[in-house]
Amino acid sequence: MQKVIGEQKKAFMTGNETAAWAALAAGAEMMFGYPITPQNEIMHYWTRLAPKYGRGFLQTEDEISAGFTVCGSVQSGKKAFTATAGPGNVLMQEPFGMAEGMRLPLVAVIQQRGGPSSGTVVYSQQEVGLTTYGGNGEGFRIVYSTATHQEIYDYVIKGFNTAWKYRFPVFILGDGYQAKMREPLEMYNPEDRGIEMVPTYPLLGLGGKIGQDREPAHLCNIYSLEEELNEVVLKFAAEYEAISPELVEYEERMCEDADIIILSHGVVSRAADDAVKELRAQGIKAGYFRPITLRPFPEKQLREVIRKSGASKLLVAESAYGQLYRLTRQEIYGETIDMETLFMPAVGIIDFDIIQKVKSIL
Repeated sequence: MQKVIGEQKKAFMTGNETAAWAALAAGAEMMFGYPITPQNEIMHYWTRLAPKYGRGFLQTEDEISAGFTVCGSVQSGKKAFTATAGPGNVLMQEPFGMAEGMRLPLVAVIQQRGGPSSGTVVYSQQEVGLTTYGGNGEGFRIVYSTATHQEIYDYVIKGFNTAWKYRFPVFILGDGYQAKMREPLEMYNPEDRGIEMVPTYPLLGLGGKIGQDREPAHLCNIYSLEEELNEVVLKFAAEYEAISPELVEYEERMCEDADIIILSHGVVSRAADDAVKELRAQGIKAGYFRPITLRPFPEKQLREVIRKSGASKLLVAESAYGQLYRLTRQEIYGETIDMETLFMPAVGIIDFDIIQKVKSIL
């Protein structure tokens, strides 16, 4: 396939434009989508760029169709993806659930907006619960929460590899701020960095005779017997748990002697990082922990940080009303550290907000 980027180069662009370029660089062949703010420009940039590189696009009649057409496309062996936000993410949960049930290598970029319902078209972190456990099933998904445009670029590329290697649906979880703002990043072709792209392959229409030359593909989404579904779910769970240690990603800084650990994800972690540096400069022992994968969650790593640091407080800061908090609480159940919260749904959190909250706690 034709190289999209010449030599590695600096760029200054929006997060949506970054996502489109990254999908091209990853070798994505097809995008299916339906317009919804704040992800619209992913579609717009893709439709401008894709024809130059022999790639395809189809705007479907709604988000449900967009999700299902991706499911169909990947079964034919195409490297396909979609992008959505807010109510579109809600509608796509049916095809996303199908991707879980059929173990399809679906990739979706989610640029979060606020809810409930249509909420606001601008920004929030209120799609964490929806994206991690939203489908009809057990949440056998891989969710990367990005904080910068560089991470959008990196994790869109990585997302395609993860999806096709492990055959679980993959989500790159951004937000309205990342979607619309501009910032610098480095663009590159994966192979120039030694990243080998996992090859795609058709899941249907395979050659040979079933039972003689090969086993059946068995891409099933409906089971008539409860016992049969029970067996399938337990098999998926065992496989998901086995690969989770390979998938988990996180960041941790200055937690060794921390009295309080600030936990955040996505764009809010940028404010948390700045807040920790300022608090340290003021003599307050604060630490920084950020889950990059929300599914699977780095629970063992967080437990270890809590125990080694001896911190008495864990502050969860998020632009939602407790979605990250609930996810964290269930993952580290049994820990006795006091959990404090800074909930600012639909509002951007800056370092000042976190610093003031830490001082009020301590």
